[in-house]
Amino acid sequence: MRAIIQRVSEARVSVGGQVVGAIDRGLLVLLGIEHADAAEDGEWLAGKIAGLRIFSDADGKMNADLAEVGGRVLVVSQFTLHASYKKGNRPSFIRAARPEQATELYERFVGGLAFKTNTKIETGIFGADMQVQLINDGPVTIFMDSKSRE
Repeated sequence: MRAIIQRVSEARVSVGGQVVGAIDRGLLVLLGIEHADAAEDGEWLAGKIAGLRIFSDADGKMNADLAEVGGRVLVVSQFTLHASYKKGNRPSFIRAARPEQATELYERFVGGLAFKTNTKIETGIFGADMQVQLINDGPVTIFMDSKSRE
């Protein structure tokens, strides 16, 4: 699994002009699932994101996690995170998981993240054409890959 994690002062996702998920201060997580992913990938990623210390503490240092600042999370599925552009300029998405597999792993990830953060997770609609709006705070943007675990 791959995730782009952005620290935001606000974010929202819309489908067909209707807002389906929105948060104020917190994290926007764009989540890509590939066919080689399993539940363990989501568990590892959820744990890392829940404990990520990228918010300012009382001294203004990036040392606080989501719980310490009372932040929220918005998760949006994004198969394009597994794009391959090795041959030519048109990306291939062959590594991205098929919806039958990806839907289950996405829902398990969201549930695991809700458990680890002890908060309701806002989401987009899996597989829908979504429009995402955000104000990146910092900007702070982190990339995580459950296969490399860096």
